[in-house]
This record gives sequence, structure tokens and C-alpha cells, in this order.
Amino acid sequence: MAPIDDTFQVLRGARRIVIKVGSSLVTNDGRGLDEAAIGEWCRQMSLLVGDKREVIMVSSGAIAEGMKRLGWVERPRAINELQAAAAVGQMGLAQMYETKLRENGLPSAQVLLTHADLADRERYLNARSTLLTLLKLGVVPVINENDTVVNDEIKFGDNDTLGALVANLVEADALLILTDQQGLYSADPRKDAAAKFVRQGKAGDPALEAMAGGAGSSLGRGGMITKILAAKRAAGSGASTVIAWGREPDVLVRLSHGEAIGTLLVAQTQKNQARKQWIADHLQLRGSVTVDPGAVTKLREDGKSLLPIGMTSVDGDFSRGDVIAIRDAAGVEMARGLANYASSEARLICRKPSSEFEKLLGYVAEPEMVHRDNLVLTRS
Repeated sequence: MAPIDDTFQVLRGARRIVIKVGSSLVTNDGRGLDEAAIGEWCRQMSLLVGDKREVIMVSSGAIAEGMKRLGWVERPRAINELQAAAAVGQMGLAQMYETKLRENGLPSAQVLLTHADLADRERYLNARSTLLTLLKLGVVPVINENDTVVNDEIKFGDNDTLGALVANLVEADALLILTDQQGLYSADPRKDAAAKFVRQGKAGDPALEAMAGGAGSSLGRGGMITKILAAKRAAGSGASTVIAWGREPDVLVRLSHGEAIGTLLVAQTQKNQARKQWIADHLQLRGSVTVDPGAVTKLREDGKSLLPIGMTSVDGDFSRGDVIAIRDAAGVEMARGLANYASSEARLICRKPSSEFEKLLGYVAEPEMVHRDNLVLTRS
């Protein structure tokens, strides 16, 4: 039994939990869906629900299962082949979760998402409403990226990121990432015998990103770095993250009791307002503006809106209402928000006071490029 750690006690109060499992675990390293492992996670989820917790499962494995059914040894690179593998594998994945959850007295629902579903404000709210309704009805949503239709422009990139975005979407209290590693080490333990285990840290700490390496499996697209970044993203809505070995006995139940299993990355921020969280969650941005040091100070320290007079350049092709990045003089993103002007207009009013907008544009929409109510800091 792992020790009780005061820091891990944050999980005892977690009422809404997002659980993410990776491809290598779900498919037993590519040998096909691991019925015993999935059944075990479903049994533990039933115990969590019995303990008045709300549970969402984000599961990888569709492409890996499709590869197995199609007899493919190596993960294909062509988008159409990946989509085909996902379509084949998704059938078995959904059926397996439905069967195992039903055996444990829980109804389930399959939810397939793309980044486009969360980038559009209306679709974001619809997805949120659906998931919250399912939880209210006692149904366990099983979520995966919709790989059958996704392409490079709208994909999440990995299911660690998807898990974090779902945690933000439903304002979860905790994100539990189950993987084939014990947790985070100071270096790759498979290559460095001196690597030290990291029991806990602060989500978003740059030192943690420096520790993480590249992708660890030929089946998935992630790796420890994607899990560290997912924890950072989940922390934006106040959710702490645990990275733990998925085959640890009763791992979900024991974590919910506060046992120190895996690596805990504690959220340091308060929950964002829903609209600001939606802004922060954008993975692909259509453009950006660079601002001078004075504007940086006003945004970061004074909580002001971004005025065009503080902008030094405009990049990309965006429309009014699009989410854009706000960068400092070094090119580092410090904030993002909803643009009040299209990129073509922004270039005309860059470095100009609002008194000149009508002469330059023929009209005045707003005095600000990004209003503070539609702006979220991404780096303090």
C-alpha cells in the first residue's frame, strides 16, 4: 500500500474526475483490446460512482485496435489509412467499454470529438451541455478523438491533450492519466539508471517540461512531455493531475482515497470563467499581434484591455471574433483573446489612437483590439 501523502489529499475531495488511458495499456501493447484491464478500470469506475463521484473516461486505442484487426504491424502515416484503422477499431473499443461498464451496473455513452468541436463557441457549449447531462443521468461518457474524420488542421494531437481539454470543458476537479510508466522521473529511467522519481510538483513548472522526453510508444502519439503539458492545461481550470501506472492494483480507487501513487501535479490557479477557459483552450490560432513593453505591463499588471496603439505588428489572417495570440517583443505568447478587428483592419490601426479609427477604417467598432473581458493571460 502506498503512503498517504497530505498533498494527495486534494484527490479525496475530487467529485468530478476525468480518466485518460493510453493506447499501449488499452491494447496490451498492440496485441488487441485488453479485456481484463478494461474490465478492471470499469469495475473501479463503478466504485467511484458509488462513492458519489462523477467519472468521464478518455480512451485511446481505436487506431491501435484497428491496426490489429486489419493485420497491420506498423502504424500507417497516410491520413486515409489512419482514418480507416480508427473506423474499424472504434467499433470494438466502444463495444468493449459498453460491455464492461454494463457488467458493473453503469450505462455508457460514446462521444467523439475534434478540435473544431471545441474551437467553435456554440459547439463547445453544446459538447459541455451533453457531457454534463450524461453525468447528471449517471451515464459514463467514453470519449475519443474522432480520428475517422480528423485531419492535421483540426486534430488535438494526442489524447493527453484531449483529456485536459475535457477536464476544462466540464470543470473537473482532477485529471488521472494512466500510462505504462510509474510517473515522472527526472530523466528517462529506461536510459538513465540515476533517474529519480518525482512524487509531486506544480503543474506548469517549466522544470518539469525539461525533465520529460519524447514519445515512448510506437502505438501512440504522446509521451511524458504531452502529459506534463496536459497537466499544465488542465490546471487552467483548477484541475490537478496525476500520472500513474495503469496496471497498479485499484489505482483509481486508491488515488481517490488520497494514496500517493504516481506523480501528482497540483494546479496553482483558480478556475477560469467558462468563456476565458474556452479562449485559453484554443490549440490552433489564426494569427497574433505583437505589443510593446508598455502594453505588456498594462495587460499583465494592470488588467487592462489591449489597445491598438500598443501593438507593434500583426501576423496571420484572422477575422473579427477569432481567438488570437498576444506576444511580447521577444515573440513569447503572454495572452490571447477575441479580436475586435480583422487582421487587415488591425494592420491599419496598429500604433494608432482610437481617434483615428474612423478616418482609417470608415467606422469604429470598439476602441480596444481585445477587451479585457475577452482576454486571458497565458504567461504571468
